[in-house]
Parts: sequence; C-alpha cells; structure tokens
Amino acid sequence: MEGDCCSGAVKRKQRQTEKPYRGIRMRKWGKWVAEIREPNKRSRIWLGSYRTPVAAARAYDTAMFYLRGHSARLNFPELFVEEDELPDLSAASIRKKATEVGARVDALQAALHSSEPNSRRVFQKPDLNEYPSPEDSDHDWDSVQNF
Repeated sequence: MEGDCCSGAVKRKQRQTEKPYRGIRMRKWGKWVAEIREPNKRSRIWLGSYRTPVAAARAYDTAMFYLRGHSARLNFPELFVEEDELPDLSAASIRKKATEVGARVDALQAALHSSEPNSRRVFQKPDLNEYPSPEDSDHDWDSVQNF
C-alpha cells in the first residue's frame, strides 16, 4: 500500500485541471455542460451546453444561487447581489434563468475571442458535391486542358 497516501491528492489535482469550475464537465467533442442536482431529490436539472467553461460555470452559479440562496458555494460569488428574499422557483424556472445567463456569457465570450487579432478563424467546410466555380480556381486550367 505504498504510494496510496498521495494518490488522492494527485487525482484531485487532475480533476482540477480537467474541471476548472464546480458543476461543469467537458464532453468528448469539446463542449462544456452544466447540470445540478435538485435538493432532496435524485433528479438533476439540465443547465445546457456551452462553448466555454466560464459560461457553463455561470449557468451553474445561477441555478445554485436560486436553489441554495446565500449559503451556496459559487464559482463567481462576487457577481451576485445580496437580495433580501429569493423567490421560490420551480426547476423549469431555474433552468430557464440559468440557460439565459449561460447563453449571454457564451455569446460575450465568443465575441471577445473573435475580436482578438490572433484569434483563429472558423472556415466553412466546402461542399464536396458542388462543382467549383471558375472564380474560385487558383490554377490556370487552360494549360491543363491542352494535354
């Protein structure tokens, strides 16, 4: 059983690099998803999938805040305003509020990254069933046809 004493710390460190925020995870294809368990129930509230981990974490925070109130452990506690009394919301209402916040943050993050000068541009994949037009050609096809 040598080495078992530190394996928990190593696994915890790996999880922190894989999951930068509480309540989110990354899908195999790169999208970040958020979900939360309802208090005193086995069911979960699906909070959506997002391009960035920050957007997923903000959606999680919104749902957690409406479920747990001021005692919630949030990813971004500084972004929530103290309210006297939180409304009692249904799971559907919490999902709606959380996805609205997540979508807004996702759009803002995407706009920030697209306006950066060194950002990668997303190119559309060509339709392989479509014939190329003469304007798109880089070659001098007349010289090829003379063979």
